[in-house]
Amino acid sequence: MRLCVYAFMRLCGGERSERTKEESERGMDPSTVKDFTPNGLNRRLEEMYAEIAFLAGALAHEVKNPLSTIRLNMELLAEDVEELEDSPQRRRALKRVETARRETTRLEDLLNEFLNFTRAHRLELSPADPNRELKEIVEFFRPQATAIGVEILEFYSSDAPTIRIDKRSFDRAILNLLLNAAQAAAEGGGQVWVRTRLCGAETAIDLIDSGRGIDDATIQRIFEPFFSTKRGGTGLGLPTVRKIVEGHGGRIAIQSELGRGTQFTLTFPSIKRISTESGTTPPSEEK
Repeated sequence: MRLCVYAFMRLCGGERSERTKEESERGMDPSTVKDFTPNGLNRRLEEMYAEIAFLAGALAHEVKNPLSTIRLNMELLAEDVEELEDSPQRRRALKRVETARRETTRLEDLLNEFLNFTRAHRLELSPADPNRELKEIVEFFRPQATAIGVEILEFYSSDAPTIRIDKRSFDRAILNLLLNAAQAAAEGGGQVWVRTRLCGAETAIDLIDSGRGIDDATIQRIFEPFFSTKRGGTGLGLPTVRKIVEGHGGRIAIQSELGRGTQFTLTFPSIKRISTESGTTPPSEEK
C-alpha cells in the first residue's frame, strides 16, 4: 500500500515541487512559468501517464496478493466440504465454494491482463523473417484450433520483407489474434487464414476468420480497454495487441462483414527483402 500512497503523492504534488524549486533557483516566478508548447504538453502527458500506470500497477499488485490467498483457501475449503457426508447442505456449500473460487480466478485473470497492459516493457527489436515466425506460432497453436474443429490455412508471400520484432511481444500479439479468430471460426465456417504480403514498403500480416463477423458499432469500440462482447472477457486483449503493434512502429486495422467473417491486418516497417518458401494460393486480398 505504501507504493500506492507514494505514487499518488508523486502524481499530485511531487513533480510540481521539483519544478518550483528549479524555477526558484533560476530566479523565475513559478506562478508565471508554464510550458504550453506542444512538446511541453506532450511531455507532461507522458509523465502523467507513467505516474498513473505506476499507481495502477501497484494497486493491482496489492489486490492480487490477497486474492490469490482467498482462492487457495477456497480450494482447501472445498476439499474439507467434500469429505462431509452427502446432504443438501453439503451440496449447497460445495456450489457456493465453487462459485467463489471461479470468481476469484476470473478476477486474477483480469488483474494479470491489466498488469500486462499497463506494464512498460522495453522492446528488444531484432531482424526476423515474418514467414518463419508465423509458421512457428501457428504450429504451436494448431492443436488448440483442431480441438475446437478449426482448420488453419497458411499463405506466405516469397516477397515478404524482413521486419524487426521483439519476439516475446510479437508472439503474444499473434497468439491473441489467432485465439480470437479460432473462437469466431468455431461458430462459423471453421477456417482461419494466416497470410503475409508485401504492402508498399511494408510487410502486412493478415489473420482472417470465417466467423459471423462484427457489426460496425462493435468495431468502433473494439480497441477500447475493458470493452468485450465475450462472456467473462477482460476486454484487454485487443488493446494490448494494438499497444504491442504500435510499439513496433506498426499499425493494426480491422475489416469485417456480418455473415462472412473478420480480417485483422498488421502492418510493420520492412528493412529488406527476403526470399522464403511460399504457401498455396491465398484468398483474395480484400474480404
